[in-house]
Amino acid sequence: MIRLLFWILGGVVLGGLIHLVVILTLPDAAVRDVWHRLEALAPLETVVVLSDLAPGDDNPMGLDPELLYGLCRLELGDGPGIVNGELPLAFWSVAVFNRDGHVIYATTNRSGSGNLLDMGLFNPAQTRLLAEQRFEIDEGLLIVEAQGNDVLVVVRLAPPHPAMRARYREQLAQLSCSTIR
Repeated sequence: MIRLLFWILGGVVLGGLIHLVVILTLPDAAVRDVWHRLEALAPLETVVVLSDLAPGDDNPMGLDPELLYGLCRLELGDGPGIVNGELPLAFWSVAVFNRDGHVIYATTNRSGSGNLLDMGLFNPAQTRLLAEQRFEIDEGLLIVEAQGNDVLVVVRLAPPHPAMRARYREQLAQLSCSTIR
């Protein structure tokens, strides 16, 4: 009887370990996550403005249909990234995501930057070089450090009236997104 209980206990422990390993490794093996979806939508160093969502459309990323979204994907292994341009005076926000989908930096126009977005993205090695003054940067550049090389910048605009969406979309598409080589 005790031998049977040990076999059952061993099976439960082994099953639990297998279950735990599968659960912990599955996200790294997934290719249908948000990063891979956005990788297909947004080529490197290009601002892509997402299409408007119509009522009743699929919304797999949970986007707010009242906002306009601009995406910029950067690979910092080639050099620091720069995202800059002029945005409308209405509310806007910017968030920087790492490859795991975690927000590593976020701000809005209400932080004192007005209608100008001027952001530099650096990996840790580049930040060290920046501290040693080996990079020459413009005054007022917002410095963001990413722990890895893959980042996604999402700029959101909130047009105050539907008639302004086309103009806001054009301004969003005019943002510059590139790496310094």
